[in-house]
Amino acid sequence: MPEYTDEYMDGLRLKGDALADATVAALFEGGDVGKYNTLSRWFATSGQPLPEGLPTAARDYLAATATPPEWIDWAMMEQARQFFIDNDVHISTALSFAAMPACYVVPHIAALLSATHSLAYPARRMAETGQFTVYLLQPNAFEAGGRFLPAAQKVRLLHASIRRHLKEEDRWPEPVPICQEDMLGGLMMFSLQVLDALHRMGVHITTEGAEAYYYAWRVVGVILGCDLESIPADLREARRFSDRYMMRHMGPSPEGAHLTRQLIEMYEQVVPGTLLDPIVPALIRFLIGDTAADWLKVPRSRWDSVIRVGPALLGILERFEDRGPWAAQLSDRIGGLVTLLELSSLTRGRVMHYAIPQELKADFGIPSPTARWTPPPPSLVQP
Repeated sequence: MPEYTDEYMDGLRLKGDALADATVAALFEGGDVGKYNTLSRWFATSGQPLPEGLPTAARDYLAATATPPEWIDWAMMEQARQFFIDNDVHISTALSFAAMPACYVVPHIAALLSATHSLAYPARRMAETGQFTVYLLQPNAFEAGGRFLPAAQKVRLLHASIRRHLKEEDRWPEPVPICQEDMLGGLMMFSLQVLDALHRMGVHITTEGAEAYYYAWRVVGVILGCDLESIPADLREARRFSDRYMMRHMGPSPEGAHLTRQLIEMYEQVVPGTLLDPIVPALIRFLIGDTAADWLKVPRSRWDSVIRVGPALLGILERFEDRGPWAAQLSDRIGGLVTLLELSSLTRGRVMHYAIPQELKADFGIPSPTARWTPPPPSLVQP
């Protein structure tokens, strides 16, 4: 097990994704990015023949990454899928109101997100994340006809293209944008932070279910280009890495506050009327805590106290599910429908495409880095 010292973490900041970076470099050097983006729309499911005319670099990359890692424990993956089915609405809530704000509370991640998507369309980022997660947890995710692997292949190239743009345009203060440390940090937010949010909401989850859910995201990390030996092996190690990562980087930033405001406004528009609008910021504050919420300028309201009855209400729902298999099945079906309706409202019924941007527009530029929050002395950090 590695010791997550500053020296070790700094080493991760110097590493990108060699395979994806080389593929993107070849596409740009050959002038083939536009051709790839056009043809990649016709490649959406595993086992589907690659389009004719696809650039050689892209064809070689897609062939090399077309299958999942050989070491996958499929029983664990099925357990993770069942965990998602049982908790899909709660997981969607945690992704939206805990994991995404956790990203925003890391200033350089907030700056990166601001640089790569127009702030006027926050629904796009949420739709892409939701669609990716739904693809992952389908029964055929890794089989012929599944949509997860092609989506992951495209996301990996998207990340590599952003690394290239920011580095070549000298718009990033460090050698490697979307480095291994930040890729692993993001993995923690969509796995460990989600589990923490479920616990805070009062959702009853088993240790085995939590480990399976984390295992699935560990698989995702490898597929997205994370170095396997650097990914924490289990939830205990994930906690150690996540704590060190957040202590190194978290703090307030204008970009984080702006992204959070956009997120709140987006969900206020999704909820009919205005009476329940304060629930959105209250839920974010409840799930991420007052310190992080204050950094992100999440507004306070009387709902901050009301939202704390949420765990009790979930307890009533779980007691209903315990009445028999029919009740659990009904709850799962309703939960799945709610998740799909939420995703449909964000995507407006469209399939989100993960194309390689040929340029990062000027209005996506990164402002000068702000002062970084200073963590407490190492002696005060729990091991």
